Amino acid sequence: MQILLAEDDDGVAAALVEVLYDHGHVTRRVRYGRDVLTYHRSSDLLLLDLGLPDTDGLDVLRALRAVSDMPVVVLTARGDERSVVRGLRLGADDYLVKPVRLAELLARIDAVTRRNAAKSASAVRTVRAGDVAVDLDARRVMVGGAEVELTTKEFDILAVLAGRAGTAVSREQLLDEVWGDARHAVSRSLDVHLTQLRAKLCRPELLTTIRGFGYRFGDLGGLGNLRDSGA
Repeated sequence: MQILLAEDDDGVAAALVEVLYDHGHVTRRVRYGRDVLTYHRSSDLLLLDLGLPDTDGLDVLRALRAVSDMPVVVLTARGDERSVVRGLRLGADDYLVKPVRLAELLARIDAVTRRNAAKSASAVRTVRAGDVAVDLDARRVMVGGAEVELTTKEFDILAVLAGRAGTAVSREQLLDEVWGDARHAVSRSLDVHLTQLRAKLCRPELLTTIRGFGYRFGDLGGLGNLRDSGA
């Protein structure tokens, strides 16, 4: 597994990297919170210290959750109840207080990984809204029984939205998942592709703009998420 470790203490980081390596994990260690948003896409799990030199780890977690649902285990000396509660509410999958027993850390990593693998295995792969069907695996879109040809970027945008059908998705999350890094993507390009996508689908109500935030796929009244039956 590819693990991203955000830890500013060199001694702690070295010990963790060694232990993780001994148990078959490849670890990229970063010192700053800003690096988490740069490298998270190439990682399977994040170990996050809260006391980072450039920004509070809870702010890093909040920013990460706006663009990614990757598993996060907080590993910090901050053990007060308020910090623990905030960390979990902001989206941490687990929260460990230093000093931590290494065997327990490895067990927690395994547990978080199993839970996320189970969620991925049961994930819906074909999403339907009215007469529109988005097959996420085959990268096919059917509208009224006819296939609609989309460009790679158009389908990628639709896949992110359809994969979270009925849920608001921020512009930053779209830019990050489709272009690789929201900070370096050209926002105008997203607008152009969305305009083209809406024109091809001919279903103006399918992609709702949420002013000041982002977009939502489907309407809650007519939305159905179904596995592809092969029919």
